[in-house]
Amino acid sequence: MPTIGHRRYVAALLPFDSNMKIDEQGYRRFIRHFADDPRFCEQGGLCVNPEAGEIFYLTREEKRRVLEIAMEEAHGKLPIISGTWALTTDEMVETARDCKALGVDGIFVTPPGGAQDVTSCWDADMYPEIWGDTIKAQDRAVDLPIVTHPVSGSDFPFYPGLPVQATVALCREIPNIVGWKMTYMYDGYKIVANALRQMDRPVAVMGALASRFHEYRANELFDGTLSGFWNFARDPMLDHLAAWDRGDYAAASAVWKSGLVKLHEYVADMGRLHIRYKTATWLAGLIPSPFMRAPMPKPKRAEVDTLYTLLKDAGIPTIDRSELDLVQ
Repeated sequence: MPTIGHRRYVAALLPFDSNMKIDEQGYRRFIRHFADDPRFCEQGGLCVNPEAGEIFYLTREEKRRVLEIAMEEAHGKLPIISGTWALTTDEMVETARDCKALGVDGIFVTPPGGAQDVTSCWDADMYPEIWGDTIKAQDRAVDLPIVTHPVSGSDFPFYPGLPVQATVALCREIPNIVGWKMTYMYDGYKIVANALRQMDRPVAVMGALASRFHEYRANELFDGTLSGFWNFARDPMLDHLAAWDRGDYAAASAVWKSGLVKLHEYVADMGRLHIRYKTATWLAGLIPSPFMRAPMPKPKRAEVDTLYTLLKDAGIPTIDRSELDLVQ
């Protein structure tokens, strides 16, 4: 039986004005880019305040305001899940309560940040409670469907996601987990996806790295998405997945090879991923600037020029080249 995880969620970006304050009107326009598109609404969804939306650099009040805007513009058209990340478990719980009060369809949970003990050096298989306890605290507070954003310092093949043993343990222990964002390289993805398939209840396999969507569909290890690549490539991604949905492999391959895969592969540099998401979305004319809150850096001009060419090659409309001088 499908869950709310069995849909195609965009991990929505958040535009800022020249003072690095939330650009509310720009954000409203951006949310409507998805909520007013009938094709996207058929199977799509909206993830508000994800990592791609710079949740790490937002106050609790800002997170609530961003969600309020998204609910006003899109709820009723698209299912909406919202991120709850905060530095402390208490604030995660309060943020989850804010989400429930605003009427979300589910929450999007991320492992805690802070010391290396609970980030890059965390042994998730041996100590799953480091994240599990924060999920359970939120679950007790709001009792909503949960989609995960599993990240850890795991070794190959699971880096940068959660190892398979910890994944299965958390899903068994917390029945409200209905979707698992697949933050893995290819080998780890297959192992974790097949383990989720063996569970006695549905937990959606949610593709994240769109540069691999073609292979995931071919291997039938794909229930939905939670991906930042939708921000800048909505239409060709819809064309690609629609061809798969109707069993037209030749058409799916044609879209994939038309420039989409090269664009996605360039964006999918894990050390520059979110910078390139935002830069590509700006170049596509969907947000007013590519800038992120510090300590996130500005894009390099070489990245801007490369993304501009790749977007054009993929058939995605772009801003005028004269506007590229915003980035020096």
